[in-house]
Amino acid sequence: MTQRNPGYTFDGLHHVQLAIPPGAEELCREFWGEILGMTELEKPSVLAARGGCWFRGGGVEVHLGVEDDFRPNKKAHPGILVSSLDALAKQLDDNGVSVTWDDNFPGHNRFYALDKLGNRLEFLEPVRDA
Repeated sequence: MTQRNPGYTFDGLHHVQLAIPPGAEELCREFWGEILGMTELEKPSVLAARGGCWFRGGGVEVHLGVEDDFRPNKKAHPGILVSSLDALAKQLDDNGVSVTWDDNFPGHNRFYALDKLGNRLEFLEPVRDA
């Protein structure tokens, strides 16, 4: 495959943004902060006025932004790499969040879950060679 622009490279993903309805920040704090154990970040003041909240855990940063005409993403989703996927599935299950396992992605174990607002999330872990 030919490289189209050798003048730049992609170095990683800074964050993923998901939409939330107005006033849903506490539900986000419960899910992303308490259940998943991510740390809430302080938003820059110019952005804090817009509502929403940001979280970081490991190398993952999630921005939750307010949309007045919010509709949860049923198909579009972030794919979040996890170590100890089974432990995460148990943590979600123990907190009333259903997980749906899917073995159709070669080389990975994975499941889907919905956040407290109905946004689809994919969690996956590479299969380690034995």
